[in-house]
Amino acid sequence: MKSKAPLVIGSIFLAYLAFVAVVIIFYEPKPEDMSWEDRQAYNQSMISELQLGQTQAEVTQTLGKADFSEAKQTDGHSLQVLFYRTHHSKSDGKTTKDECTPLLFEDGQLLAWGEDTYQQYLQQQLPSKALAQPE
Repeated sequence: MKSKAPLVIGSIFLAYLAFVAVVIIFYEPKPEDMSWEDRQAYNQSMISELQLGQTQAEVTQTLGKADFSEAKQTDGHSLQVLFYRTHHSKSDGKTTKDECTPLLFEDGQLLAWGEDTYQQYLQQQLPSKALAQPE
């Protein structure tokens, strides 16, 4: 009498191979699931492909959740800065803003990116209503 064990083991192995093939073909890791080294390289690569005028939703769909963010209202416009880690500076186990590339959005559209842009953003005046004293 022949044993069915080789047939069962072979079937399980083929099912496993099919599962692995499907995962490899269709699975796309989210940036948040990557190691910091992989995410940093991914961010560098993807930021170099950004286009001015892209929506904030498009950018965050591509790059994932930002490491840091800032926002303010200026002259009736909404300004938001998203920071994505792109370069390692110190092995301290923490991501800091100086290891990130800032992306500036005005009213939800990508206006500019880079450190010079961020410095210009910081120098803009706060809206007058933010400076008004409560009555």
